[in-house]
Amino acid sequence: MDLNERIARFEALVEQDPENDMAYFSLGGAYNQNAQFDKAAAAYIRCTELNPSMSKAYQLAGTALMAAQDVERAKEVLTEGYTVAAARGDLMPQKGIAELLQKLGAPVPEAKKPESQAPVGGFICRKTGRPGRKMVRPPYNTPVGRWIQENIAQETFYDGWLPTGTKIINELRLDLARDPDAAAYDHAMRAYLGIDTKTYRDLTGCDPKPIDPQSRDMIERMFGNPDDIAAYKGGLREIVERGE
Repeated sequence: MDLNERIARFEALVEQDPENDMAYFSLGGAYNQNAQFDKAAAAYIRCTELNPSMSKAYQLAGTALMAAQDVERAKEVLTEGYTVAAARGDLMPQKGIAELLQKLGAPVPEAKKPESQAPVGGFICRKTGRPGRKMVRPPYNTPVGRWIQENIAQETFYDGWLPTGTKIINELRLDLARDPDAAAYDHAMRAYLGIDTKTYRDLTGCDPKPIDPQSRDMIERMFGNPDDIAAYKGGLREIVERGE
């Protein structure tokens, strides 16, 4: 699937499910790859409207606006995003947004104390085993989403899983409007976060939807070499199909 086809599929997905913040996030990434920076910014901004806590989307929206030469709007979005990131304790987006504001010659807002600050010895991320910040709300209004809120640090989810999930969508050429592709994406998320079949069954009362062997192979290959995930440039499916 080429880039224009992926854009068309994400456009169809947001039309089908206009409240899906992750669909807009992925659409923004596809537009950005195609140098449609104004459309990328609009998609990322819509993502923040649906999910105001997604500080990474503010950062990416600001970057796209800068590429589109809309400097004043970029300053506004980045300033708002910095405030969100600081309040949530999202250190990586906060740092990235600060650098963009400085590049634009715009003032960096005074950072406020993060909301819901976890006490010393408090929240521990189940995936990393390290202290982290508990999410203010579940990323999805489902039993799995609530499990993620209770067990996964927001840094792990927003700065770890979301970029990885976008990479998986691109490498596997997933169309999340199709049930088999949505099942593959969900499988990858569970594998990344450590939600095994038993946990999923306990949470939902049913087994996860099966995925095709090729998608499973590609996901396992990517997660088997986590340091190399960024090195894949859209050709993983061909590598697997050739049996390499």
